[in-house]
Amino acid sequence: MNNSSNRRPLASLSLDADNLWAYQMTHGDPGWDTYPTYLDALADAVLPVLESLDTTITFFVVGQDAALDVNHKAITRLAEAGHEIGNHSFSHQPWMHRTGMAAIHDELDRAETALAAITGERPVGFRGPGYSLSADVLRALIDRGYTYDCSTLPTVVGPLARWFYFRSAKLSPEQRQQRSTLFGSARDGLRPLRPYEWELGTARMLEMPVTTMPMIRVPIHLSYVLYLAGLSETLAVNYFATALRVCRLRGVEPSILMHPLDVLGADDVASLEFFPGMAMTGAAKREIVARCLEVFTRQFRVVPMHEHVAAVRAKGALQRRNAFTSSPAAERAA
Repeated sequence: MNNSSNRRPLASLSLDADNLWAYQMTHGDPGWDTYPTYLDALADAVLPVLESLDTTITFFVVGQDAALDVNHKAITRLAEAGHEIGNHSFSHQPWMHRTGMAAIHDELDRAETALAAITGERPVGFRGPGYSLSADVLRALIDRGYTYDCSTLPTVVGPLARWFYFRSAKLSPEQRQQRSTLFGSARDGLRPLRPYEWELGTARMLEMPVTTMPMIRVPIHLSYVLYLAGLSETLAVNYFATALRVCRLRGVEPSILMHPLDVLGADDVASLEFFPGMAMTGAAKREIVARCLEVFTRQFRVVPMHEHVAAVRAKGALQRRNAFTSSPAAERAA
């Protein structure tokens, strides 16, 4: 690695490989339990973009997908390209954190088994579906020897995102209650942006938050950037570049998040036609994403999550040690 690369601040990039059926299940759409998949199309779309930037990232993969033979080729391609494979639960239920310790361990175990059968490696990082997290989840991760969690999204717009999602969802009152914590609460915007440790008694778990705009805490992940691109592509790319500059000024090493629909359009997967934000073609999305990631990799040395975590630990840069049961306001003041 050259000296110029070493001088860039560190950052990480991850992609939650939520499959078609997972979106359908959370949205209350019929037919999700046949597990329709677009993971082959996702690999076709995203791997060339990352290869062109000579960048490896972390893919958080759902265990149910790894358990199905139809998805083995796509997941193998991700791993063989040098990308880290993290645990995104087995069933991708955003209410996983409410199910109790035994069920949480089962979710983690089944996903670990399915992923290791393909990659040969047990995952060391976890992101909860729908940013779901609780003291029980953290305790289970600690007990199972995980290196890091990255399930927090410190933004004030969670309730607005949930309202927008519920507006078009086909959900019963019971299902809405089940999903009532989807995308978190407004007070989550008070949680730290920099890596920190959760404390549960004497045990600790390193948290790598999904980065939002420092100070104002609005999203900067690429799904939000593409939403802005529907208004103006120039506005979207400039917004992302500005957010990265603010991160550098504030000393925040960003951890940026992607989703499959950031690189897939209805022209790539016909069954996506009725999803929100599908007016843009997959090729147009990939062009915008490539522009954003080029800015990202020019300003930062972008690595997978586990490498970012190792560097944070080596620097001793853990700025917070928060009990999960305390309020975000108390955590911020700690």
